[in-house]
Amino acid sequence: MTGSGKTAAFLLPMMQRLLGKKPGTTRALVITPTRELASQIVEHFNALAKHTRLRAAAVYGGVGYGPQERAFRQGVDLIVACPGRLLDHFRQPYARLSGLEVLVLDEADRMLDMGFLPDIRRVLQHLPRIDQTMLFSATMPAPIVKLSRDLLRDPVRLDVERPPAPATGVTQTVFPIRQNLKSRLLHELLERDEIGNVLVFTRTKHRANRLAQFLGKRGVSCDRIHGNRTQGQRTRALADFKNGKTRVLVATDIAARGIDVEALSHVVNFDVPHVPDDYIHRVGRTARAQAVGEAFTFVSPQEKGGLRAIERAVGKRLPQRTLEGFDAGDPGEELEIPIGARMAAHRARKASDRQRSRTNAGRPAGGRGPRRRRARRPRRGPSACPARG
Repeated sequence: MTGSGKTAAFLLPMMQRLLGKKPGTTRALVITPTRELASQIVEHFNALAKHTRLRAAAVYGGVGYGPQERAFRQGVDLIVACPGRLLDHFRQPYARLSGLEVLVLDEADRMLDMGFLPDIRRVLQHLPRIDQTMLFSATMPAPIVKLSRDLLRDPVRLDVERPPAPATGVTQTVFPIRQNLKSRLLHELLERDEIGNVLVFTRTKHRANRLAQFLGKRGVSCDRIHGNRTQGQRTRALADFKNGKTRVLVATDIAARGIDVEALSHVVNFDVPHVPDDYIHRVGRTARAQAVGEAFTFVSPQEKGGLRAIERAVGKRLPQRTLEGFDAGDPGEELEIPIGARMAAHRARKASDRQRSRTNAGRPAGGRGPRRRRARRPRRGPSACPARG
């Protein structure tokens, strides 16, 4: 179950194993699907190892290579890495993990969803024979079961609370709402203080940006996190959300796994996820470690099929609610411009740019229009020149 403590379940015995070893050699490697999850694991490791000499380093893209190269050369005890950047380092001679003893594949189902399986297999080709390999996954679909059989030697399978379900402390509620009224409903819930600090999940990066702009214009402290933002922007947005500087963090599913915010009161599924497992991970960001929290899901008429799939996965009908006094007859605001309209606007801008270029052709910097060339007079011959006295 998400939030049940599986990160500590592999970190604590790993640390116990590393405590008696001579420093200067990397003996443990954790592979994760996202940068946020890698940072979180390193943060947990450092907190648990506070009174020891054990050190960990994160290796992922979007940041400079220098500190990561030093971690390889100095041999920190644990490296937590994303597959792509790890393969980049393996092209260099300093990234030889010959002393590796423990390998952990964390959030294996998410790595499968993100297409990392070929990268994982390439990573394994660079590693020595390892004493212990562990694969952790909040859900165990059939491809992950096959992956465990391919990658592990005589694996022992441990299941905790299956089939997968949201944490028992999550109160789940469905709000039936038209698509163009979702942003207004969220703002109304925030205005009425029915929502405290909230992680809001949208279907696309474009919708995350538009929703953050919508809330920001109305005075709500808000930021967003998705794949088009730089690593520095993502790190700052997450840090500001954790320390309370921002009340709302809008995210795509890149953040559904790997965000651990203490005392997060609410999760809002602004868009119904396509896969029920993603719903479980999203709502699992609240009510972690036996805490309590609420998960609201905004369901438009077009998304009812997705809601039924989620209800089948969790094994129950989710209670529905409407917000008393909310004006459902308002025209609202459409966050996502239809692709046809966006393409038409793009073509119109390009045509306007071409016309502007033709108009400005030959115009000098001062903008007075093209300068006329004076006709050159024919040269006079010697006989045409009057004699000068």
